[in-house]
Amino acid sequence: MDESVYFRLLVIALCSVSECSQRRYHHININMNWTEAQRYCRENYTDLATVNNMNDMNELMRRVKDSGVNDNNLRVWIGLKNTSVHKWKWSMGHTVNYTNWKDRQSDDTNDCACMKDGKWDHKNCNDHLSFICYNGDKAYIYKNNQKTKWREAQRLCREKHTDLTSVRNDTENDGIKTKINDNNDEVWIGLFSDSWEWSDNSDSSFRYWKSDQPNNLILINEKMSWPEALVYCRQHHVDLVSVVSEKIQRWLKEVIVNASTASVWMGLRHSCSVGIWFWVNGEPVCYQKWAPGNGTSVEDCDPVVRSGAVQREGDHQWISRPDTDKLNFICITRDSE
Repeated sequence: MDESVYFRLLVIALCSVSECSQRRYHHININMNWTEAQRYCRENYTDLATVNNMNDMNELMRRVKDSGVNDNNLRVWIGLKNTSVHKWKWSMGHTVNYTNWKDRQSDDTNDCACMKDGKWDHKNCNDHLSFICYNGDKAYIYKNNQKTKWREAQRLCREKHTDLTSVRNDTENDGIKTKINDNNDEVWIGLFSDSWEWSDNSDSSFRYWKSDQPNNLILINEKMSWPEALVYCRQHHVDLVSVVSEKIQRWLKEVIVNASTASVWMGLRHSCSVGIWFWVNGEPVCYQKWAPGNGTSVEDCDPVVRSGAVQREGDHQWISRPDTDKLNFICITRDSE
C-alpha cells in the first residue's frame, strides 16, 4: 500500500452546542486515502478533524497518543485541503471584515500582510520584518523588534503570547499604529493569503505546519532558461525542485499559483545519450505526473535538450520543453533562509 496516499485517519465528532463547547476527536486505525477518510468520517461521525487553535492541536495529539499507537512516524489525515483559490485570512481565525490597504489588494496573492504608518501592504512571506503579537489574556499588543519571516513571527507570537495580531476595526488599527512608533518601520500583522480550507467549511485560519512543509519551496518569478534557472537556484538557495513524491507535488501546487508563465521549470532533465529522464538531485523518476503525450515517448534531441516543467493551471501536470524556453522556476530553500 502506497503510504503517500493511504494514511491512518483521525476523525472528529463535533459536540452539539447544548452538550459541550469542545470538539471530541476519535482516532480511527484504518488505512484510507483522504477522500475515503472524509466519506467515512461524514457517514460515521461529523467530518475529518478541524484544528482551530493550539488547544485543539494539543488535544488532537493527546488523542493519538492515548490510542496506544507508539509510532513516532505515524501520519494521520486531518480535514485540511488545498483548493488552489487564495483568500486573505487572519492567523487567529477572525473573519476578514475590515481592511486598510495602502492600495487596493486582490485576493489571489499568496503573500503576507504588513503595516506601515497605519496602512497595510503585502510582501513576500519570506521577507524579514519585525512583528506585532496579541495577548488575549492580558488584552495588550506587543511589538517584537526581531526581524524574521512571517511564519517564524507567527510561531514566536504563539509561543510567547497568543498569535500575530488581527486588526478588526479603525480603533485596533490606530492602536497598532501608535504601538509601532517609528513611521518608517514595517511590521508583520496576522493577515496572510493561502488556498487551504477545512473539510467542514469552517473559517479558521490556524496552521501548524511541520517546519519543512510546505515552506522550503520558493517560486522565482523571473524568466530564465533551464540551465540559467539551475545556476540561480544553486547560487542563491539549494537546487531546482525535484518532485519525487505526491507530497511534494501537493506543495508545488501551493507555490505555483502566482507564476507569470504558463509553465514553471523543475529540476527534471532528459539525457539524450541514454534516453531517460532524471532529477538533478540524483533521484530516479519513479513518481510521475506527465501530461498526455509528454515524458513517455522518444524525445527529439535535435537541436536542443529537453527539460521538465509543471503547468500552472489545471492538474499541474508535467510537460517536456526545450531548455532554452524562458520560464519561472521553483527552488528548494534552506530552513534558515
